[in-house]
Amino acid sequence: MRKLGLIGGMSWLSTRTYYEHINRIVQARAGATASAPMLIESLDFSHLVRLSSEEDWTRAAEVLAASARRLEAAGATALIIGANSMHKVQDKVAAAISIPLIHIAECTATRMAEKGVRRAALIGTRNVMVEGFWRRRLIARDIELLPPDMDSVATLDRIIYDELMQGKASRQSERELKTIMVALQQAGAQAVVLGCTELEMIVDVDANVLPIYDSTRIHAEAAAEWILGGQS
Repeated sequence: MRKLGLIGGMSWLSTRTYYEHINRIVQARAGATASAPMLIESLDFSHLVRLSSEEDWTRAAEVLAASARRLEAAGATALIIGANSMHKVQDKVAAAISIPLIHIAECTATRMAEKGVRRAALIGTRNVMVEGFWRRRLIARDIELLPPDMDSVATLDRIIYDELMQGKASRQSERELKTIMVALQQAGAQAVVLGCTELEMIVDVDANVLPIYDSTRIHAEAAAEWILGGQS
């Protein structure tokens, strides 16, 4: 198996989810005693949370690029960033290394295109929903995205940062997410993309009013496929 590098800590709950998903896949395919060969660098999220200015994002790109170089030097043969929002600086991180960087939105767009999805909604943190770095990957696969509803953006930002990233999952937040999902269905979405790892804490991926494409699970599957030698 090939060794994978994971830039994590954004949040640590997200990193735990990646580690569990990847190892479950590897164990299922490589045998009951198998575990994924991985290098994980867990960054301090307190210095990377809720970035807003261009200066903030430049600093974040430098932090992640430095982490990527360390993981490559330590023997990683490919990398993943364990956070949707940090894929905003993916190009700068990829330019800092000579090994593949597996993109979360590219994996998800490929899966959705294969399933014939043509109109979807993307939910996550504010920068994922409003900025173009995630959306462009879906649009490039002829997947139309509903425009973000700013009231929902504010609700999701609050739930993700104030609750989920602190390990809290309230019934009220579950109800609010169900209301958002129903509204997206009524607006014509064929599917919903979970563009935040922690959202699976309050969204039933397998039982919802719309098909759910959990970007974290899809990303983890692509990572496991790399470990098992299925990608080049």
